[in-house]
Amino acid sequence: MASAAPAPNCLACSKYFVTYEPSHPHGCRAFSIRSRLLPSLVVEQSSGAPCQAFAPRPRPAGDGGAAR
Repeated sequence: MASAAPAPNCLACSKYFVTYEPSHPHGCRAFSIRSRLLPSLVVEQSSGAPCQAFAPRPRPAGDGGAAR
């Protein structure tokens, strides 16, 4: 059996944001949703398909993200 592809990581998406609502802390600008769950999970639960709006966040300039 083929396993389903994992849901995109919302925390690495440019459309993800943290809301000011404690009851709905996760938001997605692409789908205009705020929820208790990560938006990619909400999209998959409601549509049955993985999120199609994922766009990776640009990496910050600097030392390449090396830990110190």
